Amino acid sequence: MTVESHRNSPATMPGAAIDVASTLESLLPADLLAEADPALWGRTVVQVAQGLATHPAEVGRVVASHAALTARIGTAAIARALGSTAEGPVPVEKDGRFRDTTWEENPVYWGLRQEYLALVATLHELVDAAGLDESSRERAALLADVLGSVLSPTNLLPGNPAALKRAFETGGSSVVAGFRQMLDDLATNQGRPQQVDRTNLRVGQELAATPGKVVYRNRLMELIQFEPQTDEVHEIPILVSPPWINKYYVMDLAPGRSFLEWAVQHGHTVFVISYRDPDESMADTGLDDYLELGDLAAMDVVQEITGADTVNLVGLCLGGLMATIATAMLHARGQGDRVNSLTLQNTLLDYSDPGPVASFVDPEIVERLERKMAKTGYLPADSMAGTFDLLRANDLIFNYVGPNWLEGRTPPAFDILAWNNDSTRMPAKMHAFYLRHFYLENELARGELELLGEHLSLKSVTNDTFIVGAVNDHIAPWRTSFTSTGLLGGDVTFTLSNGGHIAGVVNPPGKKAKHWIGTVGGESAPDPDTWLQRASEVAGSWWEPWRDWIGERAGGMRTPPPTGSDAHPPLGDAPGSYVLGSA
Repeated sequence: MTVESHRNSPATMPGAAIDVASTLESLLPADLLAEADPALWGRTVVQVAQGLATHPAEVGRVVASHAALTARIGTAAIARALGSTAEGPVPVEKDGRFRDTTWEENPVYWGLRQEYLALVATLHELVDAAGLDESSRERAALLADVLGSVLSPTNLLPGNPAALKRAFETGGSSVVAGFRQMLDDLATNQGRPQQVDRTNLRVGQELAATPGKVVYRNRLMELIQFEPQTDEVHEIPILVSPPWINKYYVMDLAPGRSFLEWAVQHGHTVFVISYRDPDESMADTGLDDYLELGDLAAMDVVQEITGADTVNLVGLCLGGLMATIATAMLHARGQGDRVNSLTLQNTLLDYSDPGPVASFVDPEIVERLERKMAKTGYLPADSMAGTFDLLRANDLIFNYVGPNWLEGRTPPAFDILAWNNDSTRMPAKMHAFYLRHFYLENELARGELELLGEHLSLKSVTNDTFIVGAVNDHIAPWRTSFTSTGLLGGDVTFTLSNGGHIAGVVNPPGKKAKHWIGTVGGESAPDPDTWLQRASEVAGSWWEPWRDWIGERAGGMRTPPPTGSDAHPPLGDAPGSYVLGSA
């Protein structure tokens, strides 16, 4: 029997195998499954096992390839022990877990790293050999990444030369301190090592420190108006629409690294929305509420306080999506001139290819999340944070095992990580609507989305738009973000920043910053890779060309407007109460 005929014989066809996952799930209550395994990890493991069982020839090929690779690694390691500088058969990429020079200088540790990297590659080859459908394969590949991270030698003291060195230097006290940290994290941090020391990173002091006042509050958000820092300001104010999946101050981090502070210091009157952290009372709060009580309500207040006829909208991630929806809504109502321009930072309008996040979004996973959220009225903050951490498990979880748990070091004090650990909940109704109508149905990009009784069209958004993507963004992939240039109806400037989803935005001018920039838009917009070939690479932060771009669209200069007004008097100092968790 040939390999192909064996693979397709009735006894080995995937459909003929016992579907263990479905059998088990038929015996368990749906609510229990939703609570225990909302992301279908258990089913994914069973699917991989079934796939491997029904593709023995492919499994044999992968095993033989791994054995041959292991032999080559052993030969190279012996050669290095004898003084050779032989290169390893497995490519080595930059990885913070292996930064210690011992991994390169010591042939035993050099070989151990090679064997580990070969194992990780083999795990992915086994996933490919299982013959899964695309959705299951992506989830299995992510699971292989996590498993590979768990199996890293750097997670154990003998396999971590940096930790061994520190143990000798400290007489073993570092091992004791690390063990205590591990026990504390197991008890208080869901078993994950702490990423950041927040001791001196306090909201309203070291973070979210740009001076301002809360000038409006409703049941969903507070509106902050920042105090002017220049003698004159542009006539057209800026309203910033942040993501409600996290707190607004990712755009107002430590002084000198705050995008909002940068805008204020360059002569703009800046307002920002600060969303309330939802609880069970907000279970029935939907996306239409976020639109009506968020961006649209904020625009009314901004225009009343400043007297401006039009506003420049700036949005980040989901906040950029909402700013675009608000603009489309105003165009549908014949009020499109209330928005002067749009700035969209790491924002998806088209969800046809949302990247690794798609592993966590399919109809069944959404149904399970809905059942889970029905019990509390919201998606817990740690659920979403854990999902994003898994997408970059090496960087956001296992990179801290060695330093924290084995070396006994205190985690760093870093503003981005402090913000990342300050997560928010998601209202059940809103989150379910978002997942279904955007990730599953992609209704906005397809021109089928309706909110507040209006049909929304992206082509109606004829405002000038400045779009920022980030080259390493794993949440809003820049190539998918680039498709917005062909969906919007106005002139679009697209900028690609270095960094990832957050570092690409928290990108103040400095030596490491660089970006690519070019004008696109309309039906003739090129594909992203063609655009990148034509775009200009520029040393420096994208904040600088944005400063010039927004300056040209911000009107003339005037004396700063008052902070608040008779109709909207200041209610307290920035950053307000909602960002601190007070309702």
